[in-house]
Amino acid sequence: MPAPLTDAAVQALRAQTPGAQHTTHFNHAGSSLPSDATLEAMRAHLWREATMGPMEAGVAAREETEQARTLAARLLNAQPSEIAVTTGNSPAWGAAFAALGAWHPGDRILVARHEWGGNLATMRLTAQRAGASIETIPSDDSGAVDPQALEAMLDERVRLIALTWMPANGGLINPAAAIGQVARRHGIAYFIDAAQSVGQLPIDVTQVGCDVLTSVGRKALRGPRGTGLLYVRQDFLPRLTPAFVDIHSAPLDADGEPVLRDDATRLEPSELAPALRCGLANALQEALGIGVDNIRARIDGIAQTLRAELAQIDGVTVLDQGRERSGLVSFNVAGHEAGAVQRALAAQGVTIGSNGVAYTPLDMNARGLTAIARASVSYLTTDTEIDALLDRLRALTR
Repeated sequence: MPAPLTDAAVQALRAQTPGAQHTTHFNHAGSSLPSDATLEAMRAHLWREATMGPMEAGVAAREETEQARTLAARLLNAQPSEIAVTTGNSPAWGAAFAALGAWHPGDRILVARHEWGGNLATMRLTAQRAGASIETIPSDDSGAVDPQALEAMLDERVRLIALTWMPANGGLINPAAAIGQVARRHGIAYFIDAAQSVGQLPIDVTQVGCDVLTSVGRKALRGPRGTGLLYVRQDFLPRLTPAFVDIHSAPLDADGEPVLRDDATRLEPSELAPALRCGLANALQEALGIGVDNIRARIDGIAQTLRAELAQIDGVTVLDQGRERSGLVSFNVAGHEAGAVQRALAAQGVTIGSNGVAYTPLDMNARGLTAIARASVSYLTTDTEIDALLDRLRALTR
């Protein structure tokens, strides 16, 4: 087991993270700060491309790039054959959804209130064309999706249950495994958007019970932008026929006929940047070396402290829901639009995020929110950084 994250260990990690020396970063949920080693893994491959030729360099680095798949499988307690490496969360989720095949009038899709806006857009376009419906699963009194309410909604027309595990607009963590139990009992396809979860929360896909899980490299994993992960449960794979294939995902046989791969790479594009894969592999190795249990414990403690301190500032309202919470801390400042708060802090060297309705429209509209400010923390976050954020917010509210 990796050793717990001490303050000294965090300082050592920060010393190996260039961004930590230059910015006070509270936008880890947007994109976190890569390490020197992750940057070097990418730089080294780009140099191989420059000196050997890009195609030749890709062959030479194949073992290194394939480590991304192997390490992601270890992180999720999956098999490497169940992992596709992608260019991001949305391409992964969209590819899996499109592979479900034709939709028909009367088909039903059930989503939690917190579903990512991009996924909703994809589902709505399909539902509108096919005459299918998208329905929202009620939330419980904590704001989280309610598994019992979900079960009461089910009938033979439900083809998909979709869950965003950690919403982009706040710290709530949905009960993904409880939803998985319902989905498995009824044999309904279950997709999880885990863009904010992978690297921040210990995940065992066999316990969660999902058929598909997607994520991204640039958030809690501290990997490069332009990378993503797609898990497909092996027994579910035959139900997915890609909407688009190439000679990587469906190589031609002797008769010139395409043959779909029998693993998750049937949903993996051939045109992926090897340099980014090298960086992702290093980021995954670092997360496993630190231990996601340790990462979760430290992020949870930091986020709890930040929420408590924010709540003490006159004019600041903390907006997070849920009984279990993540490292995404949402709030608003009275008299200041969320985007204006983000810009004011950026001018003073502190980066936060701000989300509008489009990111999580069902939840934002249900709660009467037009925008939120979001300070998302990492295991790299220090007390000094929290003090800097709080001081600037106090000044803003005076």
